[in-house]
Formats: sequence, C-alpha cells, structure tokens
Amino acid sequence: MPNTAFPGESPRESTDGAAPPSPGELTDQQRAAIAELFGSIDSVLQELGELFLEGGHELAMVGGPVRDALLGRRVHDFDLTTDAVPQTILSLVESWADAVWTVGIDFGTVGLRKGGLQLEITTYRSESYQPKSRKPEVHYGTSLHDDLLRRDFTVNAMAVRLPEREFVDPFGGLADLKAGRLRTPGKPEDSFSDDPLRIMRAVRFAAQLGLSLAPEVREAASGMADRLAIVSAERVRDELTKLMLSDAPRTGVELMVDLGLAVHVLPEIPRMQLEIDEHHRHKDVYDHSLTVLDQAIELERKRGFEPDLVLRLAALLHDIGKPKTRAFESGGRVTFHHHEVVGASMSKSRLSALRFPKDVVAAVGKLVALHLRFHGYGKGEWTDSAVRRYARDAGDQLQRLHILTRADCTTRNRRKATALARAYDDIEHRIERLAEEEELDKVRPDLDGNEIQQVLDIKPGPMVGKAWRYLLELRLENGPMGKEAAAEQLRAWAERHLEETGGSPGSEGEAAE
Repeated sequence: MPNTAFPGESPRESTDGAAPPSPGELTDQQRAAIAELFGSIDSVLQELGELFLEGGHELAMVGGPVRDALLGRRVHDFDLTTDAVPQTILSLVESWADAVWTVGIDFGTVGLRKGGLQLEITTYRSESYQPKSRKPEVHYGTSLHDDLLRRDFTVNAMAVRLPEREFVDPFGGLADLKAGRLRTPGKPEDSFSDDPLRIMRAVRFAAQLGLSLAPEVREAASGMADRLAIVSAERVRDELTKLMLSDAPRTGVELMVDLGLAVHVLPEIPRMQLEIDEHHRHKDVYDHSLTVLDQAIELERKRGFEPDLVLRLAALLHDIGKPKTRAFESGGRVTFHHHEVVGASMSKSRLSALRFPKDVVAAVGKLVALHLRFHGYGKGEWTDSAVRRYARDAGDQLQRLHILTRADCTTRNRRKATALARAYDDIEHRIERLAEEEELDKVRPDLDGNEIQQVLDIKPGPMVGKAWRYLLELRLENGPMGKEAAAEQLRAWAERHLEETGGSPGSEGEAAE
C-alpha cells in the first residue's frame, strides 16, 4: 500500500499487487501540521492506538482531520477507523473512556470521550444504495485500503495509522490537495452510485476548500444529478447548509446550476437566469442574486458576525419571486410587482420541503418579504412613526435586514450607490436613536390587556384585542404617551367604536365568553 511515511518510518509495501499512484511528499509545514494535530491529543491517541494494537486490531485517524491538518485548517472532529466490529470497539474502550455512546452503532460508529476529547470510531465499511432506495446498505470490511477506497474523494482518503503514526495515502490525495483538484478514489460513477449525496459533497468541497472538480468528476456529477432524488431531504439540507456556511458559497451555487444539481435542490435558482431585473438591466436576476450573496457575506464579516445561514439563504432567495411576477409594459419596461410577497411564500415552501427548522424558514421568509421596504425611504422623508414600524416589522431580524438591504444594491452607478448607502446610514442612525429613547425592540401599547379591561370596564374578549391593536398603532405613530393619555385616547376610541357598532363594551366582552 503506497504511503508517505513520517521521518524515521518505513513505508509499508503494497499488499494488493496494484500499481499505486505516486504519493505526494509531505512538506515541512505539513509535517509540522500533522505533528501539531497529534501534539494536543498525543497521550489519548497513543493510549487508544496501543489499546487496539494489544487487542489485535488496527486503528487509524482518517478523512477530515488529516485533510484539514494538511491544509493548515483548524481540526474540529476526530474521526478514526478500525477493523474491529462495533461490539468489539465497545469492549475495548468501555473501561478506558470517560464516556461512551452508541447513537450511530447501527452504522458501525461508536462515540467516546476521554480527557475532554471527543472521538468517533467507525468500523471499516462500505455503503451502497439500491437504485430506488433512500437508505444505504452497510457492509463491514477488514482492510484500511478498502475502507479508503469506498470514501468519497481522494483528499478524504488519507489516514494516519495508530499508534505508529504512519501516513497512508493510497490514492494520491496529498498530490490532489497540492493541485487543488477533487477526484474520487475509484470511478466517480461508482462513487456517486454508491451514495448520490456525494454529488452535493463535491460541490460543497469546491466551495469549502477551494478545489476544482476533475473533468471526470464533473461529467459524472452532471450525468447522475437525477440520482439525488433518492436521497432524503434532511441529508440534502445538511449538505446545502454546509455549502452556504462555507467561505465561498457562490462557487457551490454556480456549480449546482452548471451541473444540473440545482434543479433537484433549489429549482428556483436556475429559473432566474433569464429574468432581467428592471433596476439592474446589465445583470440578470440570477447574477444579481449571487452578487447580493457575496456582498452580504462581506458585510457580515465587516460587522463581526459569524457565518449566518439565515442571512445567506435570504440573500440568495430574495428575488426568487421575480419569474412568477414578471410583466412587460409599454416602452419595453419590465416589472416584477409584489415579487417580495410571492418570493417570501416561495422561499418558505422550498425551505420547508428541504426540512429546514421552522425558525429558519420563518426568518428567511420575513427577510424576503421585507427586503424592498427601505426603497420607499427616499431622501429621508419617513416620519419617526414609519421608522418605528420598519424596526418593529423586522423584529429580531432587524440586523439581518440591515445587511440584506445594503447588499441588495448592485448598481454600477457610483453616485446612486453612494446615495443609497447614505440613505441607509440615516435610517440606521434614526433607528438607533429611537431605540435608545424608546426601547424599540420592546414596543408595546402604553396599556396592557388587564389595564384596558379596567379602563373600559370589560371582560376578556375580542374588544380587548381591538383596543390593544388601536393603542399599538398610537404608540407607533406618536411614541410613548404615558398611561393617562393612553387611557383618555382609549375611552374616546371606545365611544366611537360603540357608536359605529351600536353595542356596549360589556355586552361585547360578555358575548365573547
């Protein structure tokens, strides 16, 4: 088996008789990265490796942690693989580990904690999907080489044997990392057939790691895109989430569209390609949306935010309602009236189908619905009441709305872009000022439900809700009024309301009971 040994170690001979690809050579920096990876967890891995060795079994760190260490990326997860079956893994680690869990044992994985470090150990295995199956068939193996062969890409098919710390690279993953290339250990058609989700992973790794798909990988991914239909929505969602939270999600989205994957994941995205945006005639809506995504990420970073899934999804989806609302008017003008309303509904429907959490669906839908609201601001002629309503309608999405609205300016006209930026600076400053004065995030009527009942001498019922909404409108229009002024306004409103309805406060409340 080809490999690149660490200093002072001898490479193992190939046992399968196959002519291996030329292994890459570890640079001094990569040797140092591997040493650093093991340095912080040296005693735990050494003990664990010796434990398996004494039990007559192999153990190796594999996949992501090895790849990320070689790339100089921070390692978060520690994945190991072994020839021991799950029950044997349990028997070896139960008395040694601080804690053990078996949530993934049906798929050959045992989790454990030792000295504050969390590890997952998985039996050598292979997975495959039947043509119409949504669940993989799992088979245990006995060879590290074969386990690495079944992995998705060569850059994830590298390992370090324990306890001897021998670097194993049977399929040229190190060379592919150096070349910035994404290949599969075997034929890509076989790999994607075994698990179609790997097609999405290819796109995600391109965005996450800056790798280019090898020609044969691109061809297989495009030709087998329809196989994604058998993968559960939850697994697709998880890959899409990782893609959107990567450093360059635009790269992944463009690949999804180019390879025909988006049709099966986010079909609304490729449909935007031919739709001309009336505000940005030099760009179609698809390109505009990707630019908004890029700009939202840039603003996200400038404001010190962590990668934000809700914001990034909203930036990508904010104009998906345009194809359905496109209309041609005289003079060649194209309009998309109410596309924000249609788009909000479409985004919620799509994200729900992908099984995103309800709070994510609701937040993205709200941002899409509100993304045009600022464009009525003009030159700052909004009253304080309008600013209060803007902030209140955005609610807990206000900071995201600030970023999305700013990112939505993609005009090449510098004067226009500067004017829009200044206008939004103004509205943010006004919101901040009002927030300091009035606690905008806690805007409520000056009287609560119990106080409304006392003032009007009514019982719980529809009248209380109507009165509460009336007082809220007054609060948004005038700012804080104080309880006495609010009570006076409430009594006057109740008299007008009762004149119009011909009833009495008490009778409406009693009827509601």
